[in-house]
Amino acid sequence: MARACLEFEKPFAKFEEQIRQLERDQRSRNVDHSAEIRSIRHSLVAMIRNTYDALTPWEIVQVARHPDRPQTADYVAAFVKDFKELHGDRLFRDDQAVICGFGRIGGEKVAIVGHQKGRDTREKVACFFGCAHPEGYRKALRVMRLAEKFGLPVVTFIDTQGAYPGIGAEERGIADSIAVNLREMALLKVPIVGTVIGEGASGGYLGIGIADRLLMLQYAYCSVITPEGCAAILWRTAEKAPDAAEALHLTAAHLEACGVVDEIVPEPLGAAHRSPREMATTLERRIGRRLRELKRIPTDELLQQRYQKLRCVGVVVEADKH
Repeated sequence: MARACLEFEKPFAKFEEQIRQLERDQRSRNVDHSAEIRSIRHSLVAMIRNTYDALTPWEIVQVARHPDRPQTADYVAAFVKDFKELHGDRLFRDDQAVICGFGRIGGEKVAIVGHQKGRDTREKVACFFGCAHPEGYRKALRVMRLAEKFGLPVVTFIDTQGAYPGIGAEERGIADSIAVNLREMALLKVPIVGTVIGEGASGGYLGIGIADRLLMLQYAYCSVITPEGCAAILWRTAEKAPDAAEALHLTAAHLEACGVVDEIVPEPLGAAHRSPREMATTLERRIGRRLRELKRIPTDELLQQRYQKLRCVGVVVEADKH
């Protein structure tokens, strides 16, 4: 059960508490409440489904940021077998905002690269809340080049509000490290499967976001900037973030329609944070299927398809002159 509760999820909590009370009473007094429990569960499921079907873009952003939402480390623990983590960029330090290593997904040997936000305060500070420094992207590229050397596909998990915006990151070349990753990933001679598991914002996303097949969880979001950042620029106040989220077209459905995303991965009832194990099972199957699909494509054809994909992604919308 999720520990945190978003504003629009609070009605769910009341039904769940009723169910728990009835179950406790049923155990302690040996009274049969099964019919009443079934009725409440039915109402709860309908409420959750109706609520999530009607989420606004800003509410989807909140779901993508839910503190209980599975992160890269959770998916690695759930379905990456024999995972061996690699550390450091061999230039400066190990950036804990990026997890890298090798393992197996669905029987396929792969390289893993993913953003990590951390859970408790200590982990979040150590991971800079998922905002990677230059050394994080250089570590990612080091592992991807190793994958290319040994002919292994790359699987990335994207979950960041952006690269770290501090002075130290700028001094050590954050823009250059992201730009180099863009170039090198476009030319990488192995398949790349990317998945936006939570937030995919700004250049921090792009640094590991080039992929032959880009998957996106149903309640994740992806944008050139966070809604708060957009609102601060356009309206000089973060209070306009809901309006910015609407204007940015950042949901999975919007991005699939624009050709940015190749596949939307459905989330369990009430989103990934309510059923992490079910979400992991679904994601493992989807990634495994894409890996097997890309494995059959010759390298030259794979690179040409990737080039065309990058050239054609997105749509142009012209404003009405009248």
